[in-house]
Amino acid sequence: MEHNFERFQLKPFLIKALEEQKITMPTEIQERLIPAIKNGLDVIGQSQTGTGKTYAFLLPIVDRINAENRKTQAVITAPTRELARQLHEELQKLLAFSEETIHSQLVIGGTDRLKMMDKLGQHPHIIVGTPGRIADMVDKQAFHIFSVSMFVVDEADQMLDMGFIEDVDRTASRMGTDLQMMVFSATIPEKLKPFLKKYLDHPRHVEVQPQEASPTKIQHWLIPDRDRDRKELLLQVAKSLNPFLAVIFVNTKEAADEVFQYLQLQGLHVDLMHGGISPRERKKVMKKLQDADVPFLVATDLVARGIDVKGISHIINYELPKELEYYIHRVGRTARAGWDGIAATLIGRDDQESITKLEKQGISFEYKELRQGEWITVEKRRRPSFNKKELSEGEPPPKKKGHTKAKAKPKKVKPGYKKKARYHKLKEEQRQRKLESRQRK
Repeated sequence: MEHNFERFQLKPFLIKALEEQKITMPTEIQERLIPAIKNGLDVIGQSQTGTGKTYAFLLPIVDRINAENRKTQAVITAPTRELARQLHEELQKLLAFSEETIHSQLVIGGTDRLKMMDKLGQHPHIIVGTPGRIADMVDKQAFHIFSVSMFVVDEADQMLDMGFIEDVDRTASRMGTDLQMMVFSATIPEKLKPFLKKYLDHPRHVEVQPQEASPTKIQHWLIPDRDRDRKELLLQVAKSLNPFLAVIFVNTKEAADEVFQYLQLQGLHVDLMHGGISPRERKKVMKKLQDADVPFLVATDLVARGIDVKGISHIINYELPKELEYYIHRVGRTARAGWDGIAATLIGRDDQESITKLEKQGISFEYKELRQGEWITVEKRRRPSFNKKELSEGEPPPKKKGHTKAKAKPKKVKPGYKKKARYHKLKEEQRQRKLESRQRK
Protein backbone atom coordinates (compact mmCIF):
# COMPACT_ATOMS: atom_id res chain seq x y z
CA MET A 1 0.00 0.00 0.00
CA GLU A 2 1.24 3.46 -0.86
CA HIS A 3 2.22 5.49 2.18
CA ASN A 4 -0.18 8.41 2.65
CA PHE A 5 2.65 10.93 3.02
CA GLU A 6 4.19 9.91 -0.32
CA ARG A 7 1.52 12.03 -2.00
CA PHE A 8 3.47 15.09 -0.80
CA GLN A 9 6.60 13.84 -2.61
CA LEU A 10 8.71 14.06 0.53
CA LYS A 11 12.26 12.72 0.57
CA PRO A 12 12.42 8.95 1.26
CA PHE A 13 14.21 9.31 4.60
CA LEU A 14 11.28 11.38 5.94
CA ILE A 15 8.81 8.64 4.99
CA LYS A 16 11.05 6.12 6.74
CA ALA A 17 11.20 8.33 9.87
CA LEU A 18 7.41 8.54 9.93
CA GLU A 19 7.06 4.77 9.50
CA GLU A 20 9.44 4.27 12.43
CA GLN A 21 6.99 6.28 14.57
CA LYS A 22 4.02 4.39 13.07
CA ILE A 23 2.67 7.60 11.52
CA THR A 24 1.00 6.80 8.21
CA MET A 25 -1.95 9.17 7.95
CA PRO A 26 -1.60 12.98 7.77
CA THR A 27 -3.80 15.08 10.04
CA GLU A 28 -6.06 17.78 8.60
CA ILE A 29 -3.59 20.62 9.21
CA GLN A 30 -0.76 18.57 7.66
CA GLU A 31 -2.92 17.76 4.66
CA ARG A 32 -3.72 21.42 4.08
CA LEU A 33 -0.37 23.07 4.84
CA ILE A 34 2.45 20.74 3.76
CA PRO A 35 1.93 21.45 0.02
CA ALA A 36 1.73 25.21 0.63
CA ILE A 37 4.93 25.27 2.71
CA LYS A 38 6.73 23.09 0.18
CA ASN A 39 5.78 25.64 -2.49
CA GLY A 40 7.30 28.49 -0.47
CA LEU A 41 4.06 30.21 0.53
CA ASP A 42 3.58 32.19 3.74
CA VAL A 43 1.13 30.38 6.00
CA ILE A 44 -0.94 30.87 9.15
CA GLY A 45 -1.84 27.63 10.89
CA GLN A 46 -4.55 28.16 13.48
CA SER A 47 -5.19 25.08 15.60
CA GLN A 48 -5.18 23.72 19.12
CA THR A 49 -2.48 21.53 20.62
CA GLY A 50 -2.63 17.92 19.47
CA THR A 51 -3.65 18.52 15.84
CA GLY A 52 -0.26 17.59 14.38
CA LYS A 53 0.88 21.13 13.57
CA THR A 54 4.53 20.42 14.52
CA TYR A 55 5.03 18.00 11.62
CA ALA A 56 2.94 20.30 9.40
CA PHE A 57 5.95 22.62 9.30
CA LEU A 58 8.89 20.34 10.20
CA LEU A 59 8.31 17.88 7.34
CA PRO A 60 8.27 20.43 4.47
CA ILE A 61 11.10 22.46 6.03
CA VAL A 62 13.42 19.45 6.31
CA ASP A 63 12.40 18.37 2.82
CA ARG A 64 13.52 21.76 1.42
CA ILE A 65 16.89 21.94 3.23
CA ASN A 66 19.87 21.88 0.89
CA ALA A 67 22.43 19.86 2.84
CA GLU A 68 25.28 20.92 0.54
CA ASN A 69 24.68 24.60 1.32
CA ARG A 70 26.48 25.11 4.65
CA LYS A 71 24.41 28.10 5.74
CA THR A 72 21.52 28.47 8.14
CA GLN A 73 18.35 28.09 6.07
CA ALA A 74 15.56 27.81 8.67
CA VAL A 75 14.88 29.30 12.12
CA ILE A 76 12.08 27.95 14.34
CA THR A 77 11.07 29.87 17.46
CA ALA A 78 9.00 28.69 20.43
CA PRO A 79 7.96 30.67 23.53
CA THR A 80 9.49 28.39 26.19
CA ARG A 81 12.69 26.39 26.56
CA GLU A 82 10.72 23.21 27.15
CA LEU A 83 8.73 23.62 23.95
CA ALA A 84 11.84 24.55 21.96
CA ARG A 85 13.63 21.47 23.31
CA GLN A 86 10.65 19.31 22.42
CA LEU A 87 10.55 20.71 18.86
CA HIS A 88 14.27 19.98 18.49
CA GLU A 89 13.74 16.39 19.67
CA GLU A 90 10.99 15.91 17.07
CA LEU A 91 13.32 17.35 14.44
CA GLN A 92 16.01 14.81 15.41
CA LYS A 93 13.54 11.97 14.87
CA LEU A 94 13.00 13.17 11.29
CA LEU A 95 16.72 13.61 10.61
CA ALA A 96 17.70 10.19 12.02
CA PHE A 97 17.41 8.38 8.68
CA SER A 98 18.88 11.07 6.43
CA GLU A 99 21.79 9.92 4.26
CA GLU A 100 22.78 13.56 3.90
CA THR A 101 24.17 15.37 6.92
CA ILE A 102 21.69 18.00 8.01
CA HIS A 103 22.86 19.90 11.07
CA SER A 104 20.54 21.47 13.64
CA GLN A 105 21.17 23.49 16.78
CA LEU A 106 19.05 24.18 19.86
CA VAL A 107 19.43 27.82 20.98
CA ILE A 108 17.88 28.51 24.39
CA GLY A 109 18.71 30.41 27.57
CA GLY A 110 20.49 28.84 30.52
CA THR A 111 23.44 27.74 28.38
CA ASP A 112 26.93 29.16 27.96
CA ARG A 113 26.86 32.01 25.41
CA LEU A 114 30.41 31.50 24.12
CA LYS A 115 29.91 27.77 23.53
CA MET A 116 26.63 28.56 21.83
CA MET A 117 28.34 31.07 19.53
CA ASP A 118 30.99 28.47 18.64
CA LYS A 119 28.32 25.94 17.69
CA LEU A 120 26.44 28.49 15.60
CA GLY A 121 29.71 29.36 13.89
CA GLN A 122 29.59 25.87 12.36
CA HIS A 123 26.56 27.03 10.33
CA PRO A 124 23.74 24.63 11.32
CA HIS A 125 21.11 24.24 8.61
CA ILE A 126 18.24 24.59 11.10
CA ILE A 127 18.09 26.56 14.35
CA VAL A 128 15.39 25.88 16.95
CA GLY A 129 15.16 28.12 19.99
CA THR A 130 13.53 30.77 22.12
CA PRO A 131 13.06 34.33 20.80
CA GLY A 132 15.26 36.07 23.37
CA ARG A 133 18.32 33.87 22.96
CA ILE A 134 18.02 33.79 19.16
CA ALA A 135 17.77 37.62 19.07
CA ASP A 136 20.83 37.74 21.36
CA MET A 137 22.81 35.54 18.97
CA VAL A 138 21.68 37.68 16.02
CA ASP A 139 22.90 40.82 17.83
CA LYS A 140 26.28 39.14 18.34
CA GLN A 141 26.36 38.10 14.66
CA ALA A 142 26.87 34.49 15.71
CA PHE A 143 25.34 33.19 12.46
CA HIS A 144 24.43 34.53 9.01
CA ILE A 145 20.86 35.66 9.56
CA PHE A 146 20.51 37.00 6.00
CA SER A 147 20.83 33.48 4.57
CA VAL A 148 17.69 32.30 6.39
CA SER A 149 14.82 31.70 3.95
CA MET A 150 12.29 29.97 6.28
CA PHE A 151 11.11 31.34 9.63
CA VAL A 152 8.58 29.67 11.95
CA VAL A 153 6.82 31.40 14.84
CA ASP A 154 5.19 28.67 16.93
CA GLU A 155 2.54 29.45 19.59
CA ALA A 156 2.41 33.08 18.40
CA ASP A 157 -0.41 34.12 20.73
CA GLN A 158 1.57 32.85 23.70
CA MET A 159 4.61 34.76 22.39
CA LEU A 160 2.44 37.86 22.48
CA ASP A 161 1.17 37.15 26.00
CA MET A 162 4.70 36.61 27.32
CA GLY A 163 6.10 39.74 25.66
CA PHE A 164 8.38 37.90 23.22
CA ILE A 165 6.88 39.15 19.96
CA GLU A 166 9.28 42.12 20.01
CA ASP A 167 12.27 39.74 19.99
CA VAL A 168 10.68 37.83 17.10
CA ASP A 169 10.14 41.11 15.25
CA ARG A 170 13.76 42.15 15.87
CA THR A 171 15.02 38.86 14.40
CA ALA A 172 12.65 38.80 11.42
CA SER A 173 13.55 42.38 10.48
CA ARG A 174 17.19 41.30 9.89
CA MET A 175 16.22 38.55 7.43
CA GLY A 176 15.98 38.81 3.66
CA THR A 177 13.03 40.21 1.74
CA ASP A 178 12.23 36.80 0.19
CA LEU A 179 11.68 35.27 3.62
CA GLN A 180 8.96 32.61 3.92
CA MET A 181 7.08 33.22 7.18
CA MET A 182 5.08 30.48 8.92
CA VAL A 183 2.99 31.44 11.97
CA PHE A 184 1.19 28.89 14.12
CA SER A 185 -1.20 29.91 16.87
CA ALA A 186 -4.27 28.64 18.72
CA THR A 187 -5.88 32.08 18.43
CA ILE A 188 -5.24 35.24 16.42
CA PRO A 189 -5.59 38.19 18.86
CA GLU A 190 -6.03 41.72 17.51
CA LYS A 191 -2.61 42.75 18.87
CA LEU A 192 -0.96 40.04 16.77
CA LYS A 193 -2.44 41.24 13.47
CA PRO A 194 0.02 44.16 12.90
CA PHE A 195 2.92 41.66 13.09
CA LEU A 196 1.19 39.33 10.62
CA LYS A 197 0.46 42.20 8.23
CA LYS A 198 4.08 43.36 8.41
CA TYR A 199 5.71 40.04 7.50
CA LEU A 200 3.23 37.80 5.69
CA ASP A 201 2.46 38.24 2.00
CA HIS A 202 -0.98 36.88 1.04
CA PRO A 203 -0.63 33.96 3.46
CA ARG A 204 -2.53 30.71 3.21
CA HIS A 205 -4.62 30.80 6.41
CA VAL A 206 -5.78 27.38 7.58
CA GLU A 207 -7.96 27.07 10.67
CA VAL A 208 -8.55 23.61 12.06
CA GLN A 209 -11.22 23.29 14.72
CA PRO A 210 -11.20 20.17 16.89
CA GLN A 211 -14.34 18.07 16.54
CA GLU A 212 -14.77 18.26 20.30
CA ALA A 213 -13.89 21.17 22.61
CA SER A 214 -11.75 18.63 24.46
CA PRO A 215 -11.06 14.92 23.91
CA THR A 216 -14.13 12.76 24.54
CA LYS A 217 -12.19 10.52 26.90
CA ILE A 218 -11.81 13.35 29.44
CA GLN A 219 -14.23 13.51 32.34
CA HIS A 220 -14.73 17.10 33.49
CA TRP A 221 -15.37 17.34 37.24
CA LEU A 222 -16.39 20.40 39.20
CA ILE A 223 -15.67 20.28 42.95
CA PRO A 224 -17.27 23.17 44.93
CA ASP A 225 -15.07 24.45 47.75
CA ARG A 226 -18.10 25.53 49.83
CA ASP A 227 -15.95 28.28 51.35
CA ARG A 228 -13.52 25.74 52.80
CA ASP A 229 -9.75 26.27 52.83
CA ARG A 230 -8.86 25.49 49.23
CA LYS A 231 -5.41 24.06 49.97
CA GLU A 232 -6.93 21.55 52.40
CA LEU A 233 -9.55 20.62 49.81
CA LEU A 234 -6.83 20.21 47.17
CA LEU A 235 -4.95 17.83 49.47
CA GLN A 236 -8.07 15.69 49.93
CA VAL A 237 -8.72 15.64 46.18
CA ALA A 238 -5.10 14.78 45.32
CA LYS A 239 -4.94 11.91 47.82
CA SER A 240 -8.30 10.45 46.85
CA LEU A 241 -7.62 10.52 43.08
CA ASN A 242 -4.34 8.61 43.54
CA PRO A 243 -3.13 9.53 40.02
CA PHE A 244 -0.43 7.98 37.92
CA LEU A 245 0.62 11.55 37.13
CA ALA A 246 -1.37 14.71 37.86
CA VAL A 247 -0.64 18.30 36.89
CA ILE A 248 -2.04 20.83 39.37
CA PHE A 249 -2.58 24.14 37.59
CA VAL A 250 -2.51 27.54 39.32
CA ASN A 251 -2.54 31.05 37.86
CA THR A 252 0.59 32.69 39.32
CA LYS A 253 4.14 31.81 40.32
CA GLU A 254 3.38 32.95 43.88
CA ALA A 255 0.38 30.62 44.13
CA ALA A 256 2.43 27.77 42.65
CA ASP A 257 5.14 28.21 45.29
CA GLU A 258 2.56 28.36 48.08
CA VAL A 259 0.65 25.26 46.93
CA PHE A 260 3.86 23.32 46.28
CA GLN A 261 5.23 24.05 49.77
CA TYR A 262 1.91 23.14 51.42
CA LEU A 263 1.59 19.80 49.61
CA GLN A 264 5.23 18.99 50.30
CA LEU A 265 4.76 19.65 54.03
CA GLN A 266 1.73 17.33 53.96
CA GLY A 267 3.94 14.50 52.71
CA LEU A 268 3.01 14.42 49.00
CA HIS A 269 5.69 13.58 46.44
CA VAL A 270 5.35 16.73 44.37
CA ASP A 271 7.43 18.88 42.03
CA LEU A 272 7.19 22.45 40.75
CA MET A 273 7.33 24.16 37.34
CA HIS A 274 6.96 27.85 36.52
CA GLY A 275 8.84 30.66 34.78
CA GLY A 276 10.84 31.50 37.92
CA ILE A 277 12.46 28.06 38.12
CA SER A 278 16.03 27.91 36.85
CA PRO A 279 16.65 26.21 33.47
CA ARG A 280 18.69 23.46 35.12
CA GLU A 281 15.86 22.66 37.57
CA ARG A 282 13.20 22.80 34.85
CA LYS A 283 15.18 20.29 32.82
CA LYS A 284 15.44 17.98 35.84
CA VAL A 285 11.70 18.26 36.48
CA MET A 286 10.88 17.40 32.84
CA LYS A 287 13.16 14.36 33.05
CA LYS A 288 11.40 13.16 36.22
CA LEU A 289 7.99 13.63 34.58
CA GLN A 290 9.00 11.71 31.48
CA ASP A 291 10.40 8.91 33.66
CA ALA A 292 7.24 8.92 35.85
CA ASP A 293 9.34 9.52 38.96
CA VAL A 294 6.91 12.02 40.51
CA PRO A 295 3.09 11.71 40.72
CA PHE A 296 2.24 15.41 41.20
CA LEU A 297 3.40 18.56 39.43
CA VAL A 298 2.29 22.04 40.50
CA ALA A 299 2.54 24.34 37.48
CA THR A 300 1.48 27.61 35.93
CA ASP A 301 0.17 27.81 32.36
CA LEU A 302 3.77 27.67 31.18
CA VAL A 303 3.25 23.93 30.65
CA ALA A 304 -0.36 24.15 29.45
CA ARG A 305 0.71 24.70 25.85
CA GLY A 306 2.93 22.44 23.82
CA ILE A 307 4.45 20.24 26.53
CA ASP A 308 3.65 16.62 25.76
CA VAL A 309 4.36 14.29 28.69
CA LYS A 310 2.95 10.81 28.27
CA GLY A 311 0.90 9.26 31.03
CA ILE A 312 -0.77 12.34 32.57
CA SER A 313 -3.87 10.72 34.06
CA HIS A 314 -5.33 13.75 35.87
CA ILE A 315 -5.48 17.51 35.59
CA ILE A 316 -6.40 19.37 38.78
CA ASN A 317 -7.30 23.02 38.38
CA TYR A 318 -6.64 24.64 41.75
CA GLU A 319 -8.41 27.63 40.20
CA LEU A 320 -9.96 28.39 36.84
CA PRO A 321 -7.56 30.17 34.46
CA LYS A 322 -8.04 33.92 34.06
CA GLU A 323 -8.22 33.42 30.30
CA LEU A 324 -10.83 30.67 29.82
CA GLU A 325 -9.25 29.43 26.58
CA TYR A 326 -6.43 28.08 28.75
CA TYR A 327 -8.87 25.60 30.27
CA ILE A 328 -8.80 23.69 26.98
CA HIS A 329 -5.00 23.84 26.84
CA ARG A 330 -4.72 22.63 30.43
CA VAL A 331 -7.04 19.66 30.14
CA GLY A 332 -5.53 18.75 26.78
CA ARG A 333 -2.46 17.47 28.63
CA THR A 334 -4.43 14.36 29.63
CA ALA A 335 -6.35 11.68 27.67
CA ARG A 336 -3.62 11.49 25.04
CA ALA A 337 -2.44 8.51 23.00
CA GLY A 338 -5.58 6.51 23.76
CA TRP A 339 -5.55 7.08 27.52
CA ASP A 340 -8.54 8.19 29.56
CA GLY A 341 -8.28 11.27 31.76
CA ILE A 342 -9.98 13.26 34.47
CA ALA A 343 -9.93 17.06 34.73
CA ALA A 344 -11.01 18.09 38.24
CA THR A 345 -11.60 21.79 38.89
CA LEU A 346 -12.05 23.39 42.30
CA ILE A 347 -14.65 26.15 42.10
CA GLY A 348 -16.08 28.85 44.33
CA ARG A 349 -19.31 30.80 44.36
CA ASP A 350 -17.93 33.39 41.89
CA ASP A 351 -17.07 30.87 39.17
CA GLN A 352 -20.52 30.03 37.83
CA GLU A 353 -20.39 32.56 34.98
CA SER A 354 -17.12 31.06 33.73
CA ILE A 355 -18.54 27.54 33.98
CA THR A 356 -21.56 28.60 31.91
CA LYS A 357 -19.25 29.99 29.19
CA LEU A 358 -17.29 26.72 29.06
CA GLU A 359 -20.53 24.72 28.88
CA LYS A 360 -21.55 26.81 25.86
CA GLN A 361 -18.34 25.61 24.18
CA GLY A 362 -19.62 22.05 24.47
CA ILE A 363 -17.91 20.93 27.66
CA SER A 364 -20.09 18.71 29.82
CA PHE A 365 -19.34 18.99 33.53
CA GLU A 366 -20.19 16.68 36.42
CA TYR A 367 -20.49 18.08 39.94
CA LYS A 368 -18.64 15.84 42.37
CA GLU A 369 -18.38 15.49 46.14
CA LEU A 370 -16.09 13.31 48.22
CA ARG A 371 -18.12 11.35 50.76
CA GLN A 372 -16.53 8.77 53.05
CA GLY A 373 -13.62 8.39 50.65
CA GLU A 374 -15.76 7.90 47.53
CA TRP A 375 -16.55 10.33 44.71
CA ILE A 376 -20.27 10.91 44.36
CA THR A 377 -21.91 12.62 41.38
CA VAL A 378 -24.19 15.39 42.64
CA GLU A 379 -27.45 15.57 40.74
CA LYS A 380 -28.68 18.88 39.34
CA ARG A 381 -31.22 19.35 42.11
CA ARG A 382 -28.47 18.87 44.67
CA ARG A 383 -25.86 21.08 43.09
CA PRO A 384 -24.21 23.46 45.55
CA SER A 385 -26.61 26.06 46.93
CA PHE A 386 -25.86 28.79 49.42
CA ASN A 387 -27.93 28.57 52.60
CA LYS A 388 -28.58 31.41 55.05
CA LYS A 389 -25.33 30.79 56.92
CA GLU A 390 -23.33 31.07 53.69
CA LEU A 391 -24.95 34.32 52.52
CA SER A 392 -22.91 37.47 52.99
CA GLU A 393 -24.34 40.47 54.84
CA GLY A 394 -27.08 42.24 52.92
CA GLU A 395 -27.26 39.50 50.27
CA PRO A 396 -30.88 38.43 49.62
CA PRO A 397 -31.50 34.68 49.66
CA PRO A 398 -32.38 33.12 46.29
CA LYS A 399 -36.10 32.84 45.57
CA LYS A 400 -37.50 29.34 45.56
CA LYS A 401 -39.29 28.28 42.41
CA GLY A 402 -43.06 27.98 42.75
CA HIS A 403 -43.22 30.24 45.77
CA THR A 404 -44.04 33.93 45.82
CA LYS A 405 -43.45 36.17 48.75
CA ALA A 406 -46.73 37.05 50.52
CA LYS A 407 -47.50 40.75 50.72
CA ALA A 408 -47.03 42.19 54.19
CA LYS A 409 -50.30 43.10 55.95
CA PRO A 410 -50.64 46.76 56.88
CA LYS A 411 -50.20 47.43 60.61
CA LYS A 412 -53.35 48.23 62.58
CA VAL A 413 -53.49 51.81 63.93
CA LYS A 414 -55.51 52.64 67.03
CA PRO A 415 -58.32 55.27 66.58
CA GLY A 416 -57.19 58.87 67.33
CA TYR A 417 -53.51 57.88 67.34
CA LYS A 418 -52.34 60.71 65.08
CA LYS A 419 -54.37 63.35 67.01
CA LYS A 420 -52.89 62.24 70.34
CA ALA A 421 -49.41 62.26 68.86
CA ARG A 422 -49.76 65.88 67.69
CA TYR A 423 -51.08 66.88 71.17
CA HIS A 424 -48.09 65.32 72.93
CA LYS A 425 -45.73 67.02 70.50
CA LEU A 426 -47.23 70.46 71.23
CA LYS A 427 -47.06 69.89 75.01
CA GLU A 428 -43.35 68.94 74.70
CA GLU A 429 -42.59 72.10 72.68
CA GLN A 430 -44.36 74.29 75.33
CA ARG A 431 -42.36 72.64 78.10
CA GLN A 432 -39.09 73.31 76.27
CA ARG A 433 -39.97 77.02 75.76
CA LYS A 434 -40.77 77.48 79.48
CA LEU A 435 -37.48 75.86 80.45
CA GLU A 436 -35.48 78.11 78.10
CA SER A 437 -37.31 81.24 79.47
CA ARG A 438 -36.37 80.38 83.08
CA GLN A 439 -32.73 79.86 82.12
CA ARG A 440 -32.56 83.35 80.53
CA LYS A 441 -33.94 84.96 83.76
